[in-house]
Parts: sequence; structure tokens; C-alpha cells
Amino acid sequence: MDQDNRESWLNRVAAGMAPLFEALDAPLPDRVRVAIGFTSRGAKGKAIGECWDNRLSADGHFEIFIRPDLAHAPHAMPLQIAAILAHELVHAAVGIPAGHGKAFKRVALGLGLVGPMRATTPGDAFLAAVAPIVEAVGPLPHARLDTGGESTAPKKQKARMLKCECARCGYTVRTAHKWLELAGAPLCPIEDHGVMEHELLDDDESEEEN
Repeated sequence: MDQDNRESWLNRVAAGMAPLFEALDAPLPDRVRVAIGFTSRGAKGKAIGECWDNRLSADGHFEIFIRPDLAHAPHAMPLQIAAILAHELVHAAVGIPAGHGKAFKRVALGLGLVGPMRATTPGDAFLAAVAPIVEAVGPLPHARLDTGGESTAPKKQKARMLKCECARCGYTVRTAHKWLELAGAPLCPIEDHGVMEHELLDDDESEEEN
């Protein structure tokens, strides 16, 4: 069954994993929101997933985010995303104050997650239990977001500087256009050389000349 969007896919996978949590006496809370999106530290952060305490939510939901730029191979991505989702759901099930301590470890290991508790990975038992769930939910409507390429955000306009040069000796300085309007062109420090001439340059050109 194809899902309309990523949240629908995540919610169905979470619902499919709910019996696994119940079997471990750690039922999932009724109010959980899940989404693929950047965590609180944005694209530069290192967290691959994040679960926010329901006490911070205006309507009492746990809020789970899984970052969109994970470099999983397309065929492996659904199960990897499911493993990250499971890790964050453990936080919701045992409570955020439990951290990655004993309560978290008991449930995580029970699900088949392995490795350091702060950075669990899917073990064979987890993959065996969750693969049928993922298959039944259908394709994950998501592709890796390349955050290393050019941004679509408007580029900042380069600062423009005026190069002022003495026509007699070649002495140069640079200043902003507003200062030329307010105070006029600077004088060459060499006596009797007078007012300097100026031309418009980009900052990049100015730096190359330095």
C-alpha cells in the first residue's frame, strides 16, 4: 500500500511496532507525532533523530523528528529510518527523563536494537521483526535531501567597496560609498598630491589585490 506522505508512512510503521512495545511492558503513548525534518540543531547538527518531551507540547504530544539528509542506500533506507524511529519511540515509551539509562536499554535491547544506547543500530532480531511491517506499509515516499549543494535561499549581496587611488603616486585605499557621499574622496597622504580618484570594485577583487 503506497502512503501519501512521509508522516503517513512513519505513523503506520509506528503503529505496526506498537505490539512489540506492548510485549515489553512499555506501551507507546497515545499522543506521538512523527516527521522527517531537521532536529533542533538544524542541518549542521549531528543528531539523526530527536524526541521532544510531551510536557513541552501545547497539546501533550511527544514530537519525533528524523533528519532528511541521511546517506542510506535507497534500498536500505526504509529499515534504517524504522530503526531510528524505534529508538525515538523508546524515549517516548520510557519517558524523556530516563535518558539512555536502564529503562531505555531494556526496551531497546528487547526490540533488537544493538550498539551503544546513544547511537543504536538495527540488529538481526529487529530487522526480522520490523521488515514485515515495513513491507506491509509500502514504499517510503522519501529520498535523501542533499544539504551539501547550493542552497535555494537568496544569496547575500556582496559588499561593494570603492577603490581610491592617487593618480600621481598610485597610493590606494578602499572605502564605502556612503563615506564618499558624506565626506568626499580622501586625500593622498603625500603632500600636494591632492584628492584621490576612485572606481567601483567587488570585495573579492579587493582581496585579490591585497
